[in-house]
Amino acid sequence: MITGTTGVAGPASAAPGDGPPHNGVGYFSGGSDRKVTLTDGADRRPDSERADSPKAAVDATGTGVYVVQLAEEPLTTYVGGTSGLTRTRPTPGNRLDVTSGPAQAYRRHLDAQRTAVAGAVGVQVKAAYTTAFNGFSAKLTAQQATALRADKRVRAVTAAQALGTRSKAPLAPAPGTSAPATTAGADPTTAEGAAKPAKPAKPGPATGAGMVIGVLDTGIWPESASFARKMPAPAGWRGTCQTGVAFVAEHCNGKIVGARYFADTWLAGGGSVPEGEVLSARDMAGHGTHTASTAAGLPISDVTIDGRRFDPISGVAPDAQIAVYKVLWGGMGYDADIIAGIDAAVADGVQVLNFSIGSELGDWEANTPIGIAFLNATLSGVFVAASAGNTGIVSGAISNAAPWVTTVGAAVTHLDEATVKLGDGTKLVGGSLDALPGGASRAMVFGERAGSPDLGAVYCEPGSLDPAKIKGKVVACALSDTFGSAAEVKEKGGAAMVLFDPVGNYRVNSIYNFPVVYLPTEKQAGILFNYLMRHPADATVSLRSGGDGSSVPGVPSVADFSSTGPDKVTFGVFKPDLVAPGSDIIAAVSPAGNFGRQYDAYSGTSMASPYVAGAAAILRATHPEWSPGAVASALRTTATDTVGTSSPLDQGSGFINLARAKDPGLVIEPTAAELTEFSETAAPDGKELNLPAISLREYDGTRPVTVTRTLTNVGRERETYRSAVSGLAGMKVTVTPASVTLAPGRSVTVTITLRRGSAPFDRYVTGSITWKGRAHNARIPVAARPWGISPRPYGDDGEEFGRMTSGSFGMIQPGFTGPLAGRSTGYTPVRRTSYSMPAGVYGGVFDPSASGVKKVDFTVPANTAGIIVEADTEDPNTNLDLYLYKGDTLVYSSDRYWTSLEQAYKFLPEPGRYTAYVFAQVPGAPVVDFELRHTIIGRNATYSPATLTLPPTTERGQSVNFTLKPNGPLAEGDFWAYTEWRTNGTVIPGNLVSTQQSAWQ
Repeated sequence: MITGTTGVAGPASAAPGDGPPHNGVGYFSGGSDRKVTLTDGADRRPDSERADSPKAAVDATGTGVYVVQLAEEPLTTYVGGTSGLTRTRPTPGNRLDVTSGPAQAYRRHLDAQRTAVAGAVGVQVKAAYTTAFNGFSAKLTAQQATALRADKRVRAVTAAQALGTRSKAPLAPAPGTSAPATTAGADPTTAEGAAKPAKPAKPGPATGAGMVIGVLDTGIWPESASFARKMPAPAGWRGTCQTGVAFVAEHCNGKIVGARYFADTWLAGGGSVPEGEVLSARDMAGHGTHTASTAAGLPISDVTIDGRRFDPISGVAPDAQIAVYKVLWGGMGYDADIIAGIDAAVADGVQVLNFSIGSELGDWEANTPIGIAFLNATLSGVFVAASAGNTGIVSGAISNAAPWVTTVGAAVTHLDEATVKLGDGTKLVGGSLDALPGGASRAMVFGERAGSPDLGAVYCEPGSLDPAKIKGKVVACALSDTFGSAAEVKEKGGAAMVLFDPVGNYRVNSIYNFPVVYLPTEKQAGILFNYLMRHPADATVSLRSGGDGSSVPGVPSVADFSSTGPDKVTFGVFKPDLVAPGSDIIAAVSPAGNFGRQYDAYSGTSMASPYVAGAAAILRATHPEWSPGAVASALRTTATDTVGTSSPLDQGSGFINLARAKDPGLVIEPTAAELTEFSETAAPDGKELNLPAISLREYDGTRPVTVTRTLTNVGRERETYRSAVSGLAGMKVTVTPASVTLAPGRSVTVTITLRRGSAPFDRYVTGSITWKGRAHNARIPVAARPWGISPRPYGDDGEEFGRMTSGSFGMIQPGFTGPLAGRSTGYTPVRRTSYSMPAGVYGGVFDPSASGVKKVDFTVPANTAGIIVEADTEDPNTNLDLYLYKGDTLVYSSDRYWTSLEQAYKFLPEPGRYTAYVFAQVPGAPVVDFELRHTIIGRNATYSPATLTLPPTTERGQSVNFTLKPNGPLAEGDFWAYTEWRTNGTVIPGNLVSTQQSAWQ
């Protein structure tokens, strides 16, 4: 059964002897060897399981590399107080000068303190930090770590953490593989994708001239045409060009103004860098080169990849200069090395930092060592852009969620569609970046029928296909190693490949130098798979470039892989901050890690973040007096809604609009004191920060909430702004004063009061507040989730957490303090209906129109508390899946592979027609017998009476136990009820409560 990854079942003998006929394989029926690769060929496994991953920084005994943060401030934030040492923190509008007398004196003081602290526990410092972070990294025993935590001169001691790139880029072949590659130092004019520089625009603020963007990543490929310009170092630049393997001083030509690498912690764990890497700033993967050229690459007029020409490209800030800080090795790195890179970048004099790096499932705590380093960088005048992550399928998995970092999600800005027309006339719109054959239909064959199942023919894995069976045909392959599959089909004589994903994945295209169309959704996979099953010998297909726009809601739209908010860490800060182009982005890469290509298409929030970094460089050049907070505000308050959603949980403030950001009218930025207080709080909230957004997660919906925001006029003229509220259905929002008039440079603080009216509890309500002036508009997004009975750290993704409970022992966790009362509908029985249906394909893919699927309709009236549907079978050899739809929209899916007892539900559903589909994903016999159970619970209905027992009062966050017991005997079977809670006249939707009565009771 499909549970998030695809897999091939065992041989035919593993199937029941009396089962339906199939072709010796349960196509996607589960098993221990499930595929776990990304749609683009990059590795999707957890960081700890990747072959190129570093060893754990700290072993089971507590011995390993730690990051030690000392109590005194680094150079970026020291404001005086130590006898004989004057302030080093730059004043607003000025830059840190690490060469000044006060800075050198204070650094000597920090060096002495660090030596004393380390010496006190007998440890050797591996890396020392003084600029953006005061501390060091060192290999410690558990006892030494404990001793340092007890030292008053130490603020924190944390085990080094591993992080990785935030892209869904091909990154194939991986460094060290045998696929075609250009060796380090090769002549770029002979590599694939050689490009011609375009005539540059006149350098100036609009192109980022004079700005340095620091890129913390996998390094850079210096021979790329995107960096081929000699430029003088800008005023105030203090960086260096660190030479190393295949990287010489001449590679820092001014466009690349500096380069360094940091690998101390990595080397401490394994003694050497991963296979295929080199110990220098040279990029052997491509990710760092791609992000650097996206931010500040030169204009390129003729980009050719595998013989196919693409549109001209340019970095966002083509005249900005690039400082390289290689902190990742094989796509992974430790925070201890990354902090060293941040420290060096700030000391070198960058104005902008890009950080396309993050954790697998986002941040889990506030104020990490990297976060503190970025805070100090920000306070010294450095703007930080960072990627939000690529786990859009899981809400709340946001990386880089600190409020002083501009966290960037990815948007789709190019359709890049392709159409697959099956022999029965069905059209499926997917994506492709390759030239497609077009024209008449061709024969199509499923990979599994054209090779050896044991060798992975389902996935068209290398060596699995029979040339005689695929020559001249289009081959359909389930998603696994996409580049390996394309190479196999091409080598064996196939005409083209159609990739499909049985579990539904992400819309990500790659360039294969072979006709490939990718169908990313589970629905498309089901249609294609079942067509192939109906036409095992006569399937046909035609492929053409272009489509009808149905692959995405429109452009720009939030990419489906882009991580969505809110972040898991704080209630009062939601992320991402905004979205930028991040899908199918063509930019420079390293030939060593990209089939010898100089340019390639990558997708991910890794690609969106440098877009914002480049935009920030332009704003810094245009407005040198602006702080990083003002730049961030300008980018956010001028962003526009994407197509398909206006929710800030998805898009943040919206899609970047650089032209408007240059003249935003108003800015809303937090003070240094606010950010510092946040960073020093164990469990910060953040709603009090003067950010250009309002997040109220898990607030007490029985009371109003008041926040303030300070607006500053950065325009050239006096202007009057009037506030307007959009969205926020069921919320009462008051802005006082409703209208403000500001002269240039002047500020005013407004009070915003939000009250829950009819807005639902335990669900997000989103909208915005806009200050509208004569020449400018400034919009901030608002997201509010009043906590009724179910706190939840993530967003709304269709599931209601804490709603399903048992009458014998129920529990709620109210978000309010006060009296507590409740009522119930009493219990209504579950309806049971037995069905039989012919078996479909063994281990197949769900499609509503396929065999092996039973469709049952339900009508849900208005004011329904909940609908619950269950499917079950007594056949231990059958595995069922259950899908609940409203029209064409999937409401809930249940596909447990360890049981056939599947349950789908919807709390407070919209009225209308619902359809349950029961799918025999693994049929145990030619005819599948099962039982479908369902109940529809009216919110105000009266059923068999029951007694609700609960305490009379509650405190916010306190768990409350309750029972709901029938007043008299019930018939045999399952029953459901609805409960509702009240406090001081406020009604809060409650729980769906079950009970079961057996015949012997």
